[in-house]
Amino acid sequence: MPVIQKCANITVLIKRWLGSLVNRATALVAVVILVVALTVMLVGGLLSQRELEQQAKAQVESIAALVSYELDDKLSMRLNIISHVATNLTMTELVFRDRAELLLSRQTELLHLFDSLFILDAEGLLQAEFPRIGLPKGLDFSTREYFKRISTLMTPIISEPYISSYEDKPVVMIGAPVFNHDQRFIGVIGGVMLLEDEHILNKFGNIRFAQTGYIGIATHSGTTLVNGRSGQFMVPLRAENPILIQAMGGFEGTTKTDNGDGDVTIMSVRQLDQAPWFVAAVWPTKEAFAPIGRIAIGLAWTLLVILLVLVPMAGWRFRKLMRPLKLLGQQVQDRHLGLRSLPVAIPGSIEIQRVATIFNTLMIERESAMLSLAEREAFYRSLTESAPIGIAQTDVLGRIEFANPALEVILGRSAAEIIDTPMMGYLKNSDRKTLITGWQRDLHKKKTFHGRVQLAAFGGHDGLWVDMMSAVIETEDRTLGTITVMRDVTRELAVASALEDEQRRAQSIIGVLQEGVLMADNTGAVRYANGAALQLLGIREITGPTNFFDLVSINAQDCSYTLEKFRASQKIDNLYAILRNHAGGEFDIDLTMLKVRNGESQERLVFVLRDDSARRRENERLSWEASHDPLTQLLNRRAFGHGLDKALAEAGQNKVATVMLLIDLDYFKPVNDKGGHLTGDEILRRLADLLRQTVRQSDTVARLGGDEFGILLPSCGMERAEALAERIRAGIEALVVEHKGEHYSVTASIGLAQINPTDTSTKAIMARADEGSYLAKGRGRNQVVVVLVSGA
Repeated sequence: MPVIQKCANITVLIKRWLGSLVNRATALVAVVILVVALTVMLVGGLLSQRELEQQAKAQVESIAALVSYELDDKLSMRLNIISHVATNLTMTELVFRDRAELLLSRQTELLHLFDSLFILDAEGLLQAEFPRIGLPKGLDFSTREYFKRISTLMTPIISEPYISSYEDKPVVMIGAPVFNHDQRFIGVIGGVMLLEDEHILNKFGNIRFAQTGYIGIATHSGTTLVNGRSGQFMVPLRAENPILIQAMGGFEGTTKTDNGDGDVTIMSVRQLDQAPWFVAAVWPTKEAFAPIGRIAIGLAWTLLVILLVLVPMAGWRFRKLMRPLKLLGQQVQDRHLGLRSLPVAIPGSIEIQRVATIFNTLMIERESAMLSLAEREAFYRSLTESAPIGIAQTDVLGRIEFANPALEVILGRSAAEIIDTPMMGYLKNSDRKTLITGWQRDLHKKKTFHGRVQLAAFGGHDGLWVDMMSAVIETEDRTLGTITVMRDVTRELAVASALEDEQRRAQSIIGVLQEGVLMADNTGAVRYANGAALQLLGIREITGPTNFFDLVSINAQDCSYTLEKFRASQKIDNLYAILRNHAGGEFDIDLTMLKVRNGESQERLVFVLRDDSARRRENERLSWEASHDPLTQLLNRRAFGHGLDKALAEAGQNKVATVMLLIDLDYFKPVNDKGGHLTGDEILRRLADLLRQTVRQSDTVARLGGDEFGILLPSCGMERAEALAERIRAGIEALVVEHKGEHYSVTASIGLAQINPTDTSTKAIMARADEGSYLAKGRGRNQVVVVLVSGA
């Protein structure tokens, strides 16, 4: 009880202190200073946090990009080298098996990049290992994931990380298929790379930025290769972090997230190009946003000093300003009680003098108003008698004191029955309580009450709907009652409701359509357009007179469709056309037009427009990507294969033979190793431009993969084809790319094969051309070699 009593006393003291206007103004000053300062602190903190967050995101993005680039570079270099070695091992399967150990021992370059090397035959049996670790020859590796992928895809691969069976350490197998001269798969050469090597995961796991930022690397299959925060290797990926789960599906970007231990971090994810792995750079926000806390403490102390200085000064100044107001209040009270006959007069500020002047004016007007009140009441009563709307005057309790004839008709009762009855008693019972509450609230606030209400049923008929307005009648010293007017709106509501129902039904149907629906008159003026149609027109809404054909042009099959052409047509179905609007937008559309009130003065043209642009663009994009190489913009191996199939099918129909060129670049790997992949890519692009400029428009040029290109020369003949191949070889030899002061160039070994009617498969043609490029390399490279069919 003592505690409750003490709290009550404090509350009383606070209310008493706030009863003073001076104290309220002082408190207001303190509150304003506090609110402004806190607002500045909050906005400043948010802006600072946003700026720090942007800086932190930029930092982790840079770190993630550098790590992913370096890791990609390490994997790409090993993949390219082992692919190159596999390409140079072209031989018979018997020789490949017998000389496996000798071939492997000569790969000194690979031993600098891999911890161990293996050669498997086409059945997945071990033929050689180097350095030897004691595995028996003939050991079956056919069930291993990497052998299955290589033998199925026939392409170099980087395996999923796994624990080595002989060292119990995490490793990755990088392998490439080996083919004989007939391009038949004869085995695999692969290199094992320890992930815990100091140049691979240990290096990235020890990276730290700031004090608490770290690097993580994981695979799409959910294995953490390295966790820079915990130092763990080859553990399952934690599923608590949704960003990491998204990264397993290919997500790449920078965002704030929870690290799974309750700490908010900024994480940047970058996907690797060479392997299904991703790199995550993580920086806890506790460290990134630490400067904001220090700034907030300094601002808080500054705010406290300002309040201690300004609040007392404001209280002293407000008390001085309020002294004249106290004297004015005493004079106003004396004048109101009749103790003072002279107007109030007080020195002070302009605002206080204005209050005194207004009070004196009101006193004079009050006296004049009282004199004319009786005259006005008589005039009011005579006016309401002839008014076409119902008018009622009530007392302060809401009882009717006066009702004009129009109100008697609306209520269905005579004036004798209405007088002294409650006005609200004539309302419908179900709505009465709510309406009375609103009516009383508005009148209490001296506001005009306005509502649409239904009267109670009378004489077997439903009650009328009326628009009702009520206002307070009052003098300066008391309230006299209310004045209420009523207007019968029953028929208006019935008609409006029917029209609104029909309009809503039509608009709801048309509004949800994805097709644009537009109606124009016979001059082209737009009478209606739904949202989809407005988008095609390039405008947001119809704000004035708008002509459809001033906004757009419609063309189909080299024909422009104007207003006259549409008016001359009875109906148009499924017209595929191009619509261009005044805003520069262009759309492929499917147009349908029909007429309403055809031939009359109120004729209308109804257009249904379906945007067909997205579907057409998507079909064109997918078709191009499926048949072209993204780097050189040439056809890819798949499209080249289709062209080769067609050439083989037409081989017996052409008088002049079709010839295939297979171009294999020489010394391309050293360019990539020394100048980098960007330099290698530039050489490939320049080479593609050279090939396009050298061949005919009817010839087919394609990048078959890596540094290998193919050309089909229809109806060319071997003699012209050989001359063209020599020009291409010379052009490639003259091609030079400069990078960082160094000049890089390559040559080409070109094999030519004629497509004969006796050929039974495209593989045989490819094998002959490939044999030609292989012979060119064996003869010293930078040569053109023609391979003919035996007996031809």
